[in-house]
Amino acid sequence: MDERTLRARMLLGAEAMEKIEKSHVAVFGLGGVGSWCAEALARSGVGRITLVDRDTVGRSNINRQLCALDSTVDKSKAQVMAERIRDINPNIETRCIHGHYEAADRERFFADYDFVVDCIDLVSCKVDLIMTCRERGIPCISALGTGNKADASQLRIDDISKTYGCALARVVRKELRNRGVEHHAVVFSPEEPMEPEQFEAPPPGRRSVPGSLVWVPATAGMLLCQHVIMKIADM
Repeated sequence: MDERTLRARMLLGAEAMEKIEKSHVAVFGLGGVGSWCAEALARSGVGRITLVDRDTVGRSNINRQLCALDSTVDKSKAQVMAERIRDINPNIETRCIHGHYEAADRERFFADYDFVVDCIDLVSCKVDLIMTCRERGIPCISALGTGNKADASQLRIDDISKTYGCALARVVRKELRNRGVEHHAVVFSPEEPMEPEQFEAPPPGRRSVPGSLVWVPATAGMLLCQHVIMKIADM
């Protein structure tokens, strides 16, 4: 019995832990939400983890992203998280993909997943990932907006049909409905977003840079992990 997961086994039971240890979970997007989720999955005993992100660590990520340290600036987020997970448990089979998920190249990113965690920001890619998972029978849960929010206690796991107060939820809900999908598991917050003071120019295609406080995306990541682990464990 691996002492690293002993305390989880005490609550979930041996049968559930065996399912978790045999599972393969992919996390798409390793920013403020996905990085915390990936680490929580590793600490929960998931046996195979695929990590997907196209970005490198920036200094402005340090306030909220688990992979962001002074020593990891300019390094691949996927590679940094893979190394961290191997340090948590070298028995975890870890695969990292440094790349941008999109419809034209989706086969590069798919494997025999038992669950997919969607922490992608770009709506078109997010919707394609959700639809591809549905077509392939892979359970998927998506993170919605956490930027410009300050109250982590308002975050919840719910169906996208029940979301409100979240601009990203509204757009994704509409796009899924246009494709005949009414229901999809998400983590969202109905909190009214704050208006951030701008200190930097927004990237192309965006009107502003969102502010972020570590406890909001970190809590969202933990809720994503909770959903995945309890579903895999059939609890």
